[in-house]
Formats: sequence, structure tokens, C-alpha cells
Amino acid sequence: MFTERKVVITCAVTGATHTPTMSDHLPITPEQIAEQAIGAADAGAAIIHFHARNPIDGRPTPDPQVYAPAIEKVRRESDVVINITTSGGPNATVEDRIAAALKFKPELASLNMGSLSPYGRQRIVGKFDQWKHAWERELFLAAPSRVYPNTEEIITRTIQEVGAAGTRFECECYDVGHLYNVAYFAEIGLLKPPFIIQTVFGFSGGIGIDADNMTHMRNIADRLFGSEYRWSVLAPGKHQLRLCTMGATMGSNVRVGMEDSLYLEKGRLAHSNAEQVARIRDILKLLSVDIATPDEARHILGLKGREHTSA
Repeated sequence: MFTERKVVITCAVTGATHTPTMSDHLPITPEQIAEQAIGAADAGAAIIHFHARNPIDGRPTPDPQVYAPAIEKVRRESDVVINITTSGGPNATVEDRIAAALKFKPELASLNMGSLSPYGRQRIVGKFDQWKHAWERELFLAAPSRVYPNTEEIITRTIQEVGAAGTRFECECYDVGHLYNVAYFAEIGLLKPPFIIQTVFGFSGGIGIDADNMTHMRNIADRLFGSEYRWSVLAPGKHQLRLCTMGATMGSNVRVGMEDSLYLEKGRLAHSNAEQVARIRDILKLLSVDIATPDEARHILGLKGREHTSA
């Protein structure tokens, strides 16, 4: 059903899953990340979701000093909402994972609501004859034994420490049980409404991609949170635009970007994150869906405002 409201577009500009060999257009350095973030904001994104990478080899890093140049440039040149990840690799400590969010005190931070183990990612190795960096191949070969932990202790510490500065949490829900985890943390008073729920479809180890799963996740969220949540949808690869469009027509906000897909359309790599934002913006406008500005997104999501951040 179409609703009389505005859709918030988030752009996740680089992430930690894709690697430099997969696309020459994936932003790696702080300068590239900032440039693409600003371009995405100009194209219609109200929120930019940040990860950082080692500028030498593209390896994901939690180091706040690597985040700093990109975040500071985006803050100077755009009014976009800054959203910093609190996820991390299998061996990342809680201190590593929350370091950037503690330093910059952003309006929004992502929060994975349950542990995940990837399945089948080692098969990516066979798709490339050569890798730009040895760590890329090693990353995928190690996938069958890898777990990304998001235990009650990790989530609790993240909420308590990052949330102390008024940062709100975008709760990443990769499966139905993760919605119930949000409800648990709300019940014990750690998460406050309106809850920001991002349902994630099609990532290995999580719920699959089809219309029934989207409807099911929405129905469970309605049952658990009533009118006290704001919904967003993301999906990987070729499913990105289709699932985002479907979600938007059902009342969701949307996320696009090279963290989730390197492609603009079948067989064509995106040259920038701005291209993906412009594409979903144009689709939504054709469907008579209005796009939220950064300040409108702040109001919709109940954010503290950029003046209360340290970016």
C-alpha cells in the first residue's frame, strides 16, 4: 500500500564485505569515501553509513583516525546524517567496534541484533583469477569457519557506551529472531522508541529474499512494536533495487550503496554510489513516493541533530 509520507534513503558507501579486486570503483581511501559520500548526498541520500578501510590495501579497519578525514570532510561539505558502523570482524573486540562511534558521537550508529555465520562465501574465490591483495583471497577461504558474534554482552555494551552520547541505533535484523532481540532490549529498557529497524534480506546465514519473507518480517515488527518503529530495507547484489522498491511501496525506508551491491544494473558495475542513489530516487519518484531531506530524516527517526555530534 502506498502511504503519504517521505522515504529516507541511506547510502552505505563501502562496507567491509566487498574487496578492491571486485570493482575498481569501490571507494578505499578516506578521500574516495568522502567524495562518494558527498556525491550520494547530493543525489538524494539523507543518511551516509560509514565504514573505513586501510588506504594502502583496502582492508577494513576500525581505527577512528582512518575514519576521521572522511567524516570531517563530509561534515564540512554536507548536512547529511552520519551513521557509523559498530560491527566488526570475527576477532574484533568490543573496544575496536565502538571506537569510531565513541569518538565522533554520531546521530546514528548501526547495531547488529544477532550473531551470524556466513555460508558459501568461499566460492567467490573461484570467480577471480588474480587478487590485488593476498588478504582478499584469505578472507573468503576462511569463511566456512567464521562467526560474526553479536552476543547479549556485546550488544549491551554497545548500547550503553555509544548511546550515552545520545546516538540512536539502527537495529540490523538479518532474521526474524533478531526482531525479538530488539524487543528484549526494549523490554529491559536499553532501547527506546521509536525503534529504527532495518530488515536485511538475502545475506548468507540470514532470512532469504522473497515477498513472503518481507511481509513476514513486517508483520512480526508490527506485532512487536506497533506504531513505535521506523522500518528500512536492504538487500544485496541484484536484489537491491527490487527489494528496496518493494519495501518502499509497503512503507519502508531504503538503503543502497556499494556495501551491498557493486552493480547499477545487470552486467554493469556502478561507477559511484551516487549512481545507485539516483537510480532508487528516480524509481521512487516514478511511484509518486517523496524523498526525505536530511533534516526530515532527523525528524522521522528522532535524531539528536548534528550540533550534538563530535564529527
